[in-house]
Amino acid sequence: MQLRIATYNIHKGVTSLTGRPRIHALKQALTKLDADILFLQEVQGRHDRNAVRHTTSWPQLGQHEYLAEGSHHVAYGMNAVYDHGHHGNALLSRFPIAASRNQDVSDHAYESRGILHCVLDIEGTAVHCYVIHLGLFAGGRRRQTAALIEAVLASAGTNAPIIIAGDFNDWSNQLSDMLRERLGVKEVFDQQVKTTGLIGYLRQLSGLSTAHQPQPARTFPAAMPVLQLDRIYLRGFEVETAQVLRGGLWATLSDHAPIITTLHLT
Repeated sequence: MQLRIATYNIHKGVTSLTGRPRIHALKQALTKLDADILFLQEVQGRHDRNAVRHTTSWPQLGQHEYLAEGSHHVAYGMNAVYDHGHHGNALLSRFPIAASRNQDVSDHAYESRGILHCVLDIEGTAVHCYVIHLGLFAGGRRRQTAALIEAVLASAGTNAPIIIAGDFNDWSNQLSDMLRERLGVKEVFDQQVKTTGLIGYLRQLSGLSTAHQPQPARTFPAAMPVLQLDRIYLRGFEVETAQVLRGGLWATLSDHAPIITTLHLT
């Protein structure tokens, strides 16, 4: 069957520079995206100050509930908690969420991070979904990736279909090989692109490979993406299409650009 999947760091539903609420426009954009499953990071579960300051542009519900209302089942993993609210990861699914669990993988006191694991019932098949937002420091990201690998192996084993998606903050692409080797996953942009034309012909004559090293997509900053921060890793699926949504409204809703992919469960 065909599935439409997206991952998006929504920056707590506010603009990057001024903090102006964009959550209503964000919901309209996500509705038009028509995704079956949404992996969302930096979701504001509660923010008392914004609720008072922006009475007409801030929803009464938590952002995960507001974005899912009327269309998706939802699970929320609360990671960062403070006096006036909390935020974390969320998964929105058109398929029933059979189980969900949030695991704390914070590496230090200044960055609260978690793995939100949800098991979806997709036409009788249990699909394990993991929403992830890794830290800003390389050593912490490696430890968090190791924790993610252990969590996946413990909950989904080595054969069950899995989707791991989110903001990996892995701009130097150091973590993909760890995930491929330990979990047998592929990233949605992993398909190799051959060099064609005169350059490809000369490389063939010289005996050099014409395949480029697979590279994740550039998703940050949204207005002009240059860094490879966001990923979707899969096992048990075939990728039909994958793209980063750039320009227009997507350049203003968040500091990240979303990734959308169409998959087939194999």
